[in-house]
Amino acid sequence: MQIATSLVPRIVRNLGPDQTMVLASVCLLRYCSPLVSNSMSLIGNSTLSRAPLSLLPMRGLQVAASSLTSNSASQLESVTPMTERWKPLCLYYTQGKCTKTDDPLHLAKFNHNCSKDLQVNAADLKCLRSQHLDYFLVLDLEGKVEILEFPVIIIDAKTLDVVDFFHRFVQPSKMSEQRVKEYIEGKYGKLGVDRVWHDTAIPFKDVLQQFETWITHHCLWERELGGTLRRAAFVTCGNWDLKTKVPQQCVVSRMKLPQYFMEWINLKDVYLNFYHRRATGMMTMMKELRIPLVGSHHLGIDDTKNISRVLQCMLVDGAVLQITARRNSSSPENVEFLFKNRIR
Repeated sequence: MQIATSLVPRIVRNLGPDQTMVLASVCLLRYCSPLVSNSMSLIGNSTLSRAPLSLLPMRGLQVAASSLTSNSASQLESVTPMTERWKPLCLYYTQGKCTKTDDPLHLAKFNHNCSKDLQVNAADLKCLRSQHLDYFLVLDLEGKVEILEFPVIIIDAKTLDVVDFFHRFVQPSKMSEQRVKEYIEGKYGKLGVDRVWHDTAIPFKDVLQQFETWITHHCLWERELGGTLRRAAFVTCGNWDLKTKVPQQCVVSRMKLPQYFMEWINLKDVYLNFYHRRATGMMTMMKELRIPLVGSHHLGIDDTKNISRVLQCMLVDGAVLQITARRNSSSPENVEFLFKNRIR
């Protein structure tokens, strides 16, 4: 170990034998193997993920010996990368009902930061083009019979940052109690979140009331100004969510279709016209763009995050998003599709 020991900084010569061996090994790896060193640099900058946008979870750094001095630790931080363990979102927290935010065991198990997997490097914004809108409201509903989950993430069109998120589980209004129990167990039981659903689900009318309070807080909507969104639009992966499911649910819940659901952006149509290739769904787009899946597919909040990752990637690549579908104001059941080339 003579070569490696000679590389150890003077400031840590007083370390014990075990610590010296760890540090010497790291130094040997750093200075005697340019190929490995360059690979580490690439990993640290996330350029091994799909260029130019890094959408992998944030990477942390690990010091080889925890008892090293602060100066030696800072030298090692640029050498020894560590991938932080991915944690699922706390679904009580996403609905403002988590009571364990001061419990270390709970915090170690669950993520309480919805934007954690949606961070974009500033260098990735160099190809970003000016958008017609200031904010994108990414939405992905769950529920075939009635809506069971209503998640929305606001993405800033200029910075691609997550502004905020809204997430509610929805209690069906027409299904029998037994049917709901079977349905939830079949859908969410396999994901291990059926208990959370039963603890937090509220009627669709209440969900929209809370949603309206939320978007009003962000100055994206005012009932007095006609009820349409201000400099913002919903982004969905397909037309089903807003063309079909929301109107159906409004009928079941005996309420008028809100004006803010009158137009939207179908990301699949934008994808088709920008990349000139078809993508039938979120998973296809993620595969073609080499974006790794985070969370559980068909859990609404996780799908919304993954669709947001696709959106960020397309914007970084230079896509400009436009409204792709709009309802007729006098007859809302009629929808005009604004792109000639679209996914049917």
